[in-house]
Amino acid sequence: EGSGADAATGAGTAAGVVAAAALLQPGKASLASYASGSGADGGWQRFGLASDADETGSSCDGSIIDAGCVPVSSLLDSALLAMWEERAEQGLFRYDVTACPTKVVPGQYGFVAQLNEGRYSKKRPTEFRVDQVVQTFDPAKFNFTKAFKREVLFAFEPAARGAASSFEEGARCSASPSVVVINVSPIDYGHVLLCPRVLDCIPQVLAPDTCLAALHFALEVGNPYLRVGFNSLGAFATINHLHFQAYYLQAPMPCERAPTAPLARITPGGAAAGSAKRRRPDSGADSVLVSRLCDYPVRGWVVEGPSLAAMAAVVGEASQAMQAANMPHNMLIAECGSRVFLWPQRYAERQARGEVPEHLLDVGVNPAVWEISGHMVLKRAEDYENFTEAAAWELLAAVSLTEEQLAAAEAMLFGVHGAGRSSLDGGMAAFEGKAAAAAALEGAQGAEPMMV
Repeated sequence: EGSGADAATGAGTAAGVVAAAALLQPGKASLASYASGSGADGGWQRFGLASDADETGSSCDGSIIDAGCVPVSSLLDSALLAMWEERAEQGLFRYDVTACPTKVVPGQYGFVAQLNEGRYSKKRPTEFRVDQVVQTFDPAKFNFTKAFKREVLFAFEPAARGAASSFEEGARCSASPSVVVINVSPIDYGHVLLCPRVLDCIPQVLAPDTCLAALHFALEVGNPYLRVGFNSLGAFATINHLHFQAYYLQAPMPCERAPTAPLARITPGGAAAGSAKRRRPDSGADSVLVSRLCDYPVRGWVVEGPSLAAMAAVVGEASQAMQAANMPHNMLIAECGSRVFLWPQRYAERQARGEVPEHLLDVGVNPAVWEISGHMVLKRAEDYENFTEAAAWELLAAVSLTEEQLAAAEAMLFGVHGAGRSSLDGGMAAFEGKAAAAAALEGAQGAEPMMV
């Protein structure tokens, strides 16, 4: 976005972005004040978490650990919040996201609606085709090596196995560090971007190793209110430079409430996702469980496993298979890295074919990972005031693959050819009847929405 400025405050070369990771760090006293709960806004206390945090962070060995063992606030969590607040005080965001009205919509799932007019009027426009999931990185278009250096918070490297998280002020970065950058058009509090190996200029595609980096980030933050999301091209990513989004929301994502049905167990290591060894749902603990989301408007899957590496292998290989098939998709990492939601989608395709009803297009929502997860970011006050669970269901149903299309995708990605499908029958019957139930619910909603 510019060049020639000094290393600490201006925008310039990619090498300058690396330097910013060392230059733009709060002092140790600042971090200590957040760790003790005495920061500018009480740090994580605004999310209802305890103040007696473990200042040394978590000891992460890459395994999915019991929720009771996750620290109340990790060093990474408190550092991220402290630095994000500093950038807010410096006026680096295009609008004040904390002033955006937000409510939980009455209904079974508690969809979260937000009125965010600034994001739609000031957000960077898409600069590439939306009908191709894989496109070559173009250095002439905006990418994160062109970000203002003052927007970079820090470089992130996963803690060594068995080691506690640590913060090194002014540390030397790797040749291509994974950096955490503020999202200048935030959706919610603490909205940042994780850019793995930023100087390698990887296009917006997932692979097992980069998926693992995002899982480690979620685990080491250790805050259940932080979710990490990914949008492919064609699924409303707006920048063709690999990045994950993350922000804090003090409410369950509706997709997290949805029931699931076991689909397959996969042992990572096959040449492709579809050729990985498949196991029965009750087989050994070394395999990754893939389940089908049931009774939810967007058909997709939930991945859970014994380790971050195993989950990353399955999710990354599935994403690579969808990329090869030119299938747009979205991913959400929830519960501190213990669950991964994966959705193929076709909203942009339907939009191009004129198959999306006009009243849905008028809402102007591009359903990316956050909307699919249940956080509906709206641009018009009238849509926000009148938003219902039925409206959320109708919009998201336009995103979803059909049952037949999803079955074909499951065969391609997970090697499932009708096996174990009986366990899905009840959930899918509920799914098919949900739209009618949601419409009936709309007429019965009279309670005031709960504010968050």
